Amino acid sequence: MTTPPALLIAGHGTRDEGGAEALRALVRTLGERHPEVPVAGGFFGVPASPLPLGDAVDGLVARGATRLAVIPLLLAPTGPVPEALPTALERAAERHPGLGYTCGAELGPHPKVLDVLERRLDEVLGGGARRPEDRARTTVLLVGRGASDPYANAEVARAARLLWEGRGLAGVETAFVSQAAPDVPAGLDRCRTLAAAAAAGRPGRIVVLPYFFFPGGLLERLRMQAEGWAAAYPGTEVIVTAALGAESEVAEAVMERYRATVADGPLPDGASCGCRAAAEDARQTDGDAVPRRAPVATDAGER
Repeated sequence: MTTPPALLIAGHGTRDEGGAEALRALVRTLGERHPEVPVAGGFFGVPASPLPLGDAVDGLVARGATRLAVIPLLLAPTGPVPEALPTALERAAERHPGLGYTCGAELGPHPKVLDVLERRLDEVLGGGARRPEDRARTTVLLVGRGASDPYANAEVARAARLLWEGRGLAGVETAFVSQAAPDVPAGLDRCRTLAAAAAAGRPGRIVVLPYFFFPGGLLERLRMQAEGWAAAYPGTEVIVTAALGAESEVAEAVMERYRATVADGPLPDGASCGCRAAAEDARQTDGDAVPRRAPVATDAGER
């Protein structure tokens, strides 16, 4: 029986132990559900991470892995970062001659990721969340990390549109914690206008959904920005939800990407990382067909 390629989950860097523990929890979930697949995870893109990607590669090789299917745990392209994913993988592979690896597509606004966002919304709105009149006075602000890469920021706007469709909300706006406009206060200003128009004289309500996987400094910055804005507008209810986290739907989406990567053909003996090209193909097939990956090396990454 042929041993399947190992699954390596690559998260965009964090120095936060809470974020590292969330990735460990995701790895545990996948390991328990799919014991036939060696799985590990780590972060790239920042130094001094508590869970480095290179250590995850070393651990998989120590367990006998010779081929890796790398799934970027990212929602949009990272844009320029100190260490892009292909660079991090090349550096790790230098210690293991003959190690083969290839990148699948990042998750992006996968239908299962959207399911988690909707559950976060229901959690903070309570039982009334499913009443049409209650949702109709609620505006959502979907907040991404922010990048200098316009393609990364456009992916957040795409996710907002997909989240808005058919859910009966007053609107879904976008904002970014840093590096891109609109920033969080500007996004909340827009939401306040929409919520007031939809509320028909009742108090408006804004739910802020963090569009990133893990807790940490980014989430704390977002909360501070939202709380500062809310203090200036006490007549508008502002609720910030938890991050996506290591939910079962996220594990399922990662495994879908892994299976698509492996099904695309034998993994190479050398290195291949075409995350952005793979993502372009996956956008055309999410929720419909199997996303395909491209074997062309690019400056990849996502957030």
